[in-house]
Amino acid sequence: MGMPEQPLTHVSEFDPEDEYRPEPEPEPLPPTWMDGSMRIGIHTSTAGSYLNALESARRLGCNALQIFSASPRMWQGGPARVPEVDGAAFRARRAELGLGPLVIHANYLINLAASQAMLQTRSIQAFHDEVVRALDLGADFLVVHPGSRGDARVEQAVATVIESVKQSSKRDYLGNLRILIENTAGMGTAVGWRLEELAEILFGLKDVPVAACLDTAHLFAAGYDIKSEAGLTSTLDMVENTIGLEHVPVFHVNDSKIPLGGRVDRHANVGEGKIGAEAFQRILTHPRLGTIPPEGLVGRAFILETPIDQPGDDRRNVAKVWELAGLAAQAPPAEKGFSMLTPAIKRIQEKTASEARRVERAKNKLETSADAGSSGKEKAHKPAAQKTQPAGKSRKSRKRG
Repeated sequence: MGMPEQPLTHVSEFDPEDEYRPEPEPEPLPPTWMDGSMRIGIHTSTAGSYLNALESARRLGCNALQIFSASPRMWQGGPARVPEVDGAAFRARRAELGLGPLVIHANYLINLAASQAMLQTRSIQAFHDEVVRALDLGADFLVVHPGSRGDARVEQAVATVIESVKQSSKRDYLGNLRILIENTAGMGTAVGWRLEELAEILFGLKDVPVAACLDTAHLFAAGYDIKSEAGLTSTLDMVENTIGLEHVPVFHVNDSKIPLGGRVDRHANVGEGKIGAEAFQRILTHPRLGTIPPEGLVGRAFILETPIDQPGDDRRNVAKVWELAGLAAQAPPAEKGFSMLTPAIKRIQEKTASEARRVERAKNKLETSADAGSSGKEKAHKPAAQKTQPAGKSRKSRKRG
């Protein structure tokens, strides 16, 4: 006897809806600082620890900040990488405080426009290190000056800047980090003081996440009249027609010790320079420079790089910007009496400056003495001029006559 036949199981037709489809990755949420609020910060010191910069920004009444990731005046100003434990602690504390954006300013020695091969190579490596440290710290923006062209033509220098930035950033995944090219005041052979030059650099880097950082003192010294109402309107039109205001997420807010078109980079406290408080009020309340669309740009930050000559100058400058923006009541609370420049540090700075002046005076005195001694020797060794004798007469015969 055979086995009884089993009834066939009913086979349903394939339903495409039953196909497995992986869930798409959720869209990353925008950072908390991109909530449309005004973002105002100041350059803070990392002396002692990166964390100290965050605490200084909080105590000064900021909701954004700028730092150096290493010493800005030395080629080897710090390690090429930020230790992971330090980077993690910094990122976590920044998130707790809700500070952003975080802007890092690159080393002042970097010259991306350098025509000398050795200097260009060194600048590319130094800027690459800046990129790496910015990524380690979770920075949003990395600001760099284009550099000086030396004897090179402007077009040649612009091409060099573009290539230098590409070489510096090609080995790293930049993620949310954007490189910002800062306008210059036009000192010497600096590149990027004209908006057209800055626009050419940005266009040449369209495959790299770049934008611009505009410094108010640099604009003014370069000849862009942002002091008057008509001048500001004209300047914004020029920015729009060259760079595009949507490509300026960060402004450096500095008054100028130099008059319009002076082509020298000298920052002053807000309202105490040649630009003036009234002009800054127009700038900080202008709809095209705000953080509210459609005219404004969400997340745009205004960062102070003002001098701290007296304890409290930093805190007063931050408060002044909030006031001129009409948002003093909404500003984060500042800690009364706090300043990055303490009386003790000021005394040390004054002693250092006094010593530097003394050394300079001694050097000048030594050089002056050396020059005088050299002139004296030359005079002592110089043979006496021979008197021309009248033809036909000897000295002896003239004496007798």
